[in-house]
Amino acid sequence: MLKKGDKFPEFSLENQNGELVSNETIKGQTTILYFYPRDNTPTCTTEACDFRDNIELFNDLNVNIYGVSGDSKKKHQNFIEKHQLNFDLLVDEDFLLSKETGVYQLKKSFGKESMGIVRTTFVIDEKGIIKDVIEKVKIKTQIDELKNILE
Repeated sequence: MLKKGDKFPEFSLENQNGELVSNETIKGQTTILYFYPRDNTPTCTTEACDFRDNIELFNDLNVNIYGVSGDSKKKHQNFIEKHQLNFDLLVDEDFLLSKETGVYQLKKSFGKESMGIVRTTFVIDEKGIIKDVIEKVKIKTQIDELKNILE
């Protein structure tokens, strides 16, 4: 798992519209990259809507937000439309970035083990260095935690 002070790995992923987002895109601005398991599941929806509802706070702090999951562009488009999300979702269908960041792990759900994205949030500074990592994200307190990190 990447940690505070590490350089964020090189990446280039499509957003929901097929536009590429990469290290070059985010350079020069603080960025939140939050990894989540799946579109339109209850906890992932709550998390996305929390970011949506607090977008002005992040805009005021000049912070970009991107959600990242293994879902397709089409699923991302549906998720954005259904919940009026006001930020981009990135497609990591082969889990390359998820693996490189260490968030693709063995998970246990309802007694079953499977590989998948473990909910994790990275705050990346304008130089591409990880300013902070929130592991084991608690949806209820994540926005406040991010406020404290960014202010």
